[in-house]
Amino acid sequence: MIKVINLFDEIPSERTKEAFQDILRAENLRIERIISHGEASPEGFWYNQQENEWVLLLAGTAELSFADGQKIALAPGDCLLIPGHVRHRVERTDPGQDTIWLAIHFGGEQAGLSLFEGGQFKTGK
Repeated sequence: MIKVINLFDEIPSERTKEAFQDILRAENLRIERIISHGEASPEGFWYNQQENEWVLLLAGTAELSFADGQKIALAPGDCLLIPGHVRHRVERTDPGQDTIWLAIHFGGEQAGLSLFEGGQFKTGK
């Protein structure tokens, strides 16, 4: 039987830190829901993951920074691809509401966003 889940259901109300919840795991693939509420990466900490990570911000706001100095503010609906071994950190998440992320971690060769050309959605094939 096929089961439907809603990514906005069962948000833990009592928590003292970010919640990381796996939705799906397969070989070279992990999809997780992340729930933040005012959290940020610890001072001096950088993620340096082997996998590529595609991130979609579903609710709230956040800011990511990268070791090369780039900072990216995210609003609901924003998505980005963080290639493997690109050092990054969460500078802030919304302290006034839950920030809900959908993160897809996957291995393999360098990936690219096929829906985009020069930061714009492709309009056709």
